[in-house]
Amino acid sequence: MTPNSVTSEHAPAPVGPYSHACATPSGLVYLSGQTPIDPATNELVTGGITEQTARVFRNLEHVLEAAGCGFRDVVKVNVYLVDMNDFAEMNAVYATYFDGRFPARTTVAVAGLPLGARVEIEMQALQP
Repeated sequence: MTPNSVTSEHAPAPVGPYSHACATPSGLVYLSGQTPIDPATNELVTGGITEQTARVFRNLEHVLEAAGCGFRDVVKVNVYLVDMNDFAEMNAVYATYFDGRFPARTTVAVAGLPLGARVEIEMQALQP
């Protein structure tokens, strides 16, 4: 049973040797972390943590769709913040992407993220 790579033409191209996601034959989908890169420009979006978090979620949404999933199928989220002072603003954007059934989540502070991003988010989902 080999996992299948998942890619989305609407998400930013990976900046290294990895897939947007991998789906297992049992239906578990592991999404690689997304940063706030605008796929149209391949550059970080301008603005603060609110704008960056919203772009990350749009990128994740494209990958979820490519895997046949949506936010309702997400079971675990890992959030990486460069500054924990951004937690409340990130959390406000985060909450708008789920219908009240929130997945398990971990949020940690990191020393830095690719291209100077302030946030990176990865997910695991179950294909319906």
